[in-house]
Amino acid sequence: MDTPQEIEVWYILPALRRQLAVEMKQKGLKQNEMAKIMHVTESAISQYFKSKRAREVEFTENLKKEIRSSAEELIRDNSLFMQELQKLLALTKKELLLCKIHKCHCNLPENCEVCGI
Repeated sequence: MDTPQEIEVWYILPALRRQLAVEMKQKGLKQNEMAKIMHVTESAISQYFKSKRAREVEFTENLKKEIRSSAEELIRDNSLFMQELQKLLALTKKELLLCKIHKCHCNLPENCEVCGI
């Protein structure tokens, strides 16, 4: 059984980075600038845009709005990456996205309380 933390690493974090890259691209940033802000390689950014990474996670409209806001904040001050990422991860838990993905990839009971949510 995969832990919630593994689900975050394998699915949620790449999807958040992908969506942040999409938002930053719309604001005119280049791939090398996005990579620097998000502490990933330029090839990772390229793979996000080619849908080779993180293509299966669907965010709610509220999460998309928060990701857009985080992208704008990171463009202004890229030293806030960790704080913005933690804020977005907390929101995925609050909106039960982590639980939904966890249940899809693991044989968990419907009344699962692994995450304490």
